[in-house]
Order: sequence, then C-alpha cells, then structure tokens
Amino acid sequence: MKIDIGIGEKDRQKIADGLSRVLADTYTLYLKTHNFHWNVTGPQFNTLHTMFETQYNELALAVDLIAERIRALGHYAPGSYKQYAKLSTIAEADDVPAATEMLKQLVEGHEAVAKTARKVFPAAAKADDQPTADLITERLNVHEKTAWMLRSMLA
Repeated sequence: MKIDIGIGEKDRQKIADGLSRVLADTYTLYLKTHNFHWNVTGPQFNTLHTMFETQYNELALAVDLIAERIRALGHYAPGSYKQYAKLSTIAEADDVPAATEMLKQLVEGHEAVAKTARKVFPAAAKADDQPTADLITERLNVHEKTAWMLRSMLA
C-alpha cells in the first residue's frame, strides 16, 4: 500500500539512507562497547565493566528505534554485518586494548555517531520530518553526553 504521510518518496529515501548510516554506526558502537564490557581489565575494572554495560544496553534500545523509523518511512533497515561494514564510519576493535585505549575508542565512536546523525538534519528539515528530527536530537544528546563522560575519565 502506498505511503502517504506528507513526505515524498525522494525525501523519505534520503532520510532513510542517512538513518541507515546512523544505524550502522550505532550498531558498530554497540558491538564495540559490548566487547569492551566483556574484556576490560585493570584497576578500573568494576567501574568500566558496569559503565559499559549501561552504555551497550542504551545502544541496543537505540538501534531498534532507528530501524523502526526507517521502516516507518517505507524502507528496509540494514541488518547485516556486511551492510554495517559498508555504511559505518566506526572501525571495529580487532584486539583487546588497554582500558584507557578502550575509553579513547569509545569517545571517538560516540563522536562519530554524533557527526553521522547531524548529517540527517538537513533532509529531515527540508521534508518537515519532525519525528526523525526528534529522534536525531535525542541521539545527539545521548552521544555527546556519553562522550563527555568517557572523556572525563581520561583526564
């Protein structure tokens, strides 16, 4: 059935493409954060283990919201590692870095998602797509705050 929500197909496609990149970055960051949760060691183990768990749980909820917005716009959400590898700006962690390096990589990851999310705003604004703008605003709040908190642990 044809979608008639007041946003044309070309605009919905452009927004969905941008959200797909946000989804890929978010999922890649989720995976990296979960990996670090499992593998962190050192004197900050308990603090970081607990903090990373809180963060990956938040990211797990976020990927669902982002994917569902893509679907509401009438497009399929990417859902494979192969698709995420093509779309994501975040490098996977192939090894187990020291805790300080984990923090640095997660700061960079949250900042990367924020930058990717910001690129969706022009298309959402042009199409008068408030639900996407609201979703992106919330994601920016989370990623910028999390980056600040992680960065503060490195001071």
